[in-house]
Amino acid sequence: MTRNEARDIADAGFAHIAGDAELVGALLAQSGSDVAGLRAMAARPEFSVFVLDFLLEHDQRVLDFAQAAQIAPQRVLLARAVLGGGDPW
Repeated sequence: MTRNEARDIADAGFAHIAGDAELVGALLAQSGSDVAGLRAMAARPEFSVFVLDFLLEHDQRVLDFAQAAQIAPQRVLLARAVLGGGDPW
């Protein structure tokens, strides 16, 4: 997986989160920010890692996102490894 593919997965993850009010609330709570602060954070390169970490925190989040994005759930973990370094296995 390339870094661009990994970023695309993170971007799709953020769109998925943005479409669910409960997930938005949880993301805001975890970030400790408000909507304006979250928008500012979204411009930073590490935001993609934050989004993937958020999705990976709960199995059901990963499964729901992967199903909506029509990708294997393992690709979310792989995208996180590509963007954040480290071995996903």
